[in-house]
Amino acid sequence: METRPNSPSSIHPAMDAGEIIDGIPVGVAVLDTDFKFQAMNKALEALTGFSREEAVGIPCRYIVRNNLCLTNCPAKEALKSEETVRVEGDIINRARKKIPVMITVSPIKDAKGELIGLIETLEDISLVQELDKQVHIGHDFGGLIGHSPQMHKVFNLLPIIAQTDSSVLIMGETGTGKDLIASVIHRLSQRVQGMFIKVNCGALPETLLESELFGHTRGAFTGAVRDKPGRFQLAHNGTIFLTEIGDLHLGLQVKLLTVLDDKEVFPVGATRSVKANVRVVAGTHRDLKSMVQQGTFREDLLFRLNVVRIDVPPLRDRGQDVRLLMEHFLNHFKKKFKRNIKGFQEGTIQPDHLPEYLEGDTFDFPTSDPAAGFADKTQAKVRPQERFIRDLADEALDWRHMERRMISEALLQSRGNRTRAAELLGWGRSTLWRKMKQYSLI
Repeated sequence: METRPNSPSSIHPAMDAGEIIDGIPVGVAVLDTDFKFQAMNKALEALTGFSREEAVGIPCRYIVRNNLCLTNCPAKEALKSEETVRVEGDIINRARKKIPVMITVSPIKDAKGELIGLIETLEDISLVQELDKQVHIGHDFGGLIGHSPQMHKVFNLLPIIAQTDSSVLIMGETGTGKDLIASVIHRLSQRVQGMFIKVNCGALPETLLESELFGHTRGAFTGAVRDKPGRFQLAHNGTIFLTEIGDLHLGLQVKLLTVLDDKEVFPVGATRSVKANVRVVAGTHRDLKSMVQQGTFREDLLFRLNVVRIDVPPLRDRGQDVRLLMEHFLNHFKKKFKRNIKGFQEGTIQPDHLPEYLEGDTFDFPTSDPAAGFADKTQAKVRPQERFIRDLADEALDWRHMERRMISEALLQSRGNRTRAAELLGWGRSTLWRKMKQYSLI
């Protein structure tokens, strides 16, 4: 029987394979078990600079010229394991240009399951690496990490804001990075030679906070055995960041207003003022406009602070930034604790790696109201995350309710020990104290 010109039996096997793989947009080579080229596609010709006629019958290492050929050859590994191997490496093309590539090598078996060769793909990832560099260089701004349009707006604003000397109000939920933004503003400003001082307005009672902010003189109160400069004096010619400004007592709001207007402070017990040339940056997660309407925040102070305003978006609205932040913190803690963790895929970080209070032992949860005390022994064993999931499903609680419940459960688990409860929640003791006060738990 006569064979037709275009039938498979009339075409050389290498030519047949070459025609088949030419339609693939990445470089493809077919190797025998001695790692010699049997076929290659046009994409690989363009990548290496060698033609298929030159390559056929030549060992792979002389054509691909990969930096892994002599040390950890992926083709040898795939042949040995009979499994697909995927690695990043660099090749040197005919023009002596180094090109970063993603190399994938898979075994080829015949109908009987016998290993007869390998198929190798090489994908040029130079553009991906360049874009990755731009993402990390352009969007790791003074410790602020982001690539979302919302963070682009913040990044574009910061250099402009930094060159003014106006008061700044940073609005955003807890944990959105308000303190980092304040620090960047200081470092980019002409006040960078001065100090950057941070004060948490919700961490101390009014009497202590006044002394902390404005200082005191010797004998001003019991225990004041010497003059002490306040944070405003320490920040002279620098920047002071007043975080949680919404927690500032009304009496101190009046004094802060005076500082903003006159650039001077009166230490507790002093009869004369002290100069304090300080730029004020304030931050809060509270709705200050509503507080003005309720009479808990002064309208004139809000006006003086809100000269320049930055709204920091919550992470849930920042899309792809979640992945960037995950990678950032993974790399940070890998270096810090010298751990070889590759990522968040299967076989790496597991539930048993989580803290005990999230995924470890159960603890007693009272059936009565947590605020009623810790003595109720009618208890059920409930995992914290199971309790939260049930609450979300049954009651659709908002974050304020959830945070109050988390605090209550941490206090229950710690038997009322606030230091231990703060550790369980991952907070400082002052943060726990402030939030307990906020939710009327003390």
